Amino acid sequence: MFTGIIEELGSVKSVSKGAKSAVLTVQASLVTSDVKVGDSICVNGVCLTVVEFSKGGFKAEVMAETLRMSDLGELKSGGRVNLERALSPSGRLGGHIVSGHIDGVGKIKSSIKEDIAQVFYIEAPADVLRYVIKKGSIAVDGISLTVVDLDETGFRVSIIPHTMAQTTLGFKKPGDRVNLESDLIAKYVERLLPGGRRGVDKGFLAEHGYL
Repeated sequence: MFTGIIEELGSVKSVSKGAKSAVLTVQASLVTSDVKVGDSICVNGVCLTVVEFSKGGFKAEVMAETLRMSDLGELKSGGRVNLERALSPSGRLGGHIVSGHIDGVGKIKSSIKEDIAQVFYIEAPADVLRYVIKKGSIAVDGISLTVVDLDETGFRVSIIPHTMAQTTLGFKKPGDRVNLESDLIAKYVERLLPGGRRGVDKGFLAEHGYL
């Protein structure tokens, strides 16, 4: 489990691709200061397991499902990545609950300066947008962000200078893809509602005599 508060900007040392998998080697110092083989590190929002490490970095194996659901397969040597270690029981939940399991890949459609903030409009798949609400939380490349507003095709987030300087958003531009994870609690609430994944809609209300 993670919080969406990025600890370090790492650098991709190499991406070794197999037929349907990859091995990712990342240069980093802070997140490897207390790492062990088997630990989880969130890389651009994706929870990966450390299979090797040194003081200067770590290696993780990326399976086919992860490559399908994220943009990790597009990473290249020298690229920057957001890194966060798993939350410790005594840690502060400064962002929101992030599982590191990507729901889909979005695309930055615009980036506009608004005084000190940078406002991104991100196009997102319908399966992600169904859980997005105004002023709710969403993880973008593993960064816990607050939704400013949304429409039928995407949502806006406003980024402070600190986040721009300390994460990959400082390098992102329109056309770039980002990993998206919607709010975990919203998904559980929908699943538990009568009607399963459909949740409460007009059809459900009509069936039960409310319309």
